[in-house]
Amino acid sequence: MQRVATELYEMLQVHPQVALEPLVLRSSWDTLHAKMPFFLGKVWVDLRRRLARREVDAVLFSSMVTAAMAVPLRRAFDRSGVLAAAIVHGQDVTTPFPPYQRFVPKVFGALDAVLPVSRATGEACLERGLATHKLHVVPNGVQLGRFPPLDPPEAMRADLVEALGDPAQPLPDDALLLCSVGRQVPRKGFAWFIEHVMPRLPENVHYWLAGDGPEGDNLRAALEAQGLQQRVRLLGRVSEEDLLRLYRGADLFVMPNVPIPGDMEGFGVVMLEAGLCGLPAIAARLEGILDVITDGVNGHLIETGDAEGFAAAILPYRADRDALQAFAARAHQHTIDTFGWPAVADQYVQTLDRLRARKVASLAAL
Repeated sequence: MQRVATELYEMLQVHPQVALEPLVLRSSWDTLHAKMPFFLGKVWVDLRRRLARREVDAVLFSSMVTAAMAVPLRRAFDRSGVLAAAIVHGQDVTTPFPPYQRFVPKVFGALDAVLPVSRATGEACLERGLATHKLHVVPNGVQLGRFPPLDPPEAMRADLVEALGDPAQPLPDDALLLCSVGRQVPRKGFAWFIEHVMPRLPENVHYWLAGDGPEGDNLRAALEAQGLQQRVRLLGRVSEEDLLRLYRGADLFVMPNVPIPGDMEGFGVVMLEAGLCGLPAIAARLEGILDVITDGVNGHLIETGDAEGFAAAILPYRADRDALQAFAARAHQHTIDTFGWPAVADQYVQTLDRLRARKVASLAAL
């Protein structure tokens, strides 16, 4: 959510149709919760002033957290004719905390438009009382200049092994390297993949995971129970430089999500980052993932929980390197064409412009 907000902000700053006036909280994760109440208070005061003076045409909240400001400001939005819209990512609307869930419909009622990042997130909004006419799906984007141009696969693999390789767990020269990136929580399905899919794959198929989280102990228990210590590596939290090396040096990205009530995968930006690095995804046919992966173009979609299906999708690329490289090229180009931030930011601008004109016309007709 933070990366999406930051990158969209950067694109809107340079968009030719936009004059952007940002209200931004810059904070480390450790101090965010302490600073947030003061930030929201400042936003409330600032927005009241801007709305009273009609200084803006639209306000775009970066998540449901800040969109809560629309509730006390609803009348000010309507009096001024300013459009109130919010991006919704997934967990910011599905968090299973009863008081929060009772508040979510009030936020929807105060907004003119809700822009979920995927159809699955949109469905979650409708289930919580969002009016259909307020729903406008706009996907997440990826910053095209974030990663350098791709090098030959052999060079990128060598760079990865030199930086993150472990002599105690050597990577064979003919290895098919799978990787996953993300917070280690149950919905990501990492432990399930280690337990049920990796044992079905040959010895030269290895799996490296970057990230940490509360599922760490379960991951370690799964790989020990299956005797996979030589083929599965838990890298922990990695630097941006090493994350880039992992994306570029691996062969396939794995997104084996499983359904967890109240904790959906709203989109999956990591799949865009991987695709930009020429890394196709083998992913669960679930929730927001469906808006990222086009089957056979930038990945393969497998029914969630289908261990045989995941193994069958991976195995053909173990020996057919030409097919793997063609797949990588398709994933790379598809990500640029479909999810580059310039195109996605323009969708936001055109959607907001259209909705604002509709609101102004509606108020004029009263």
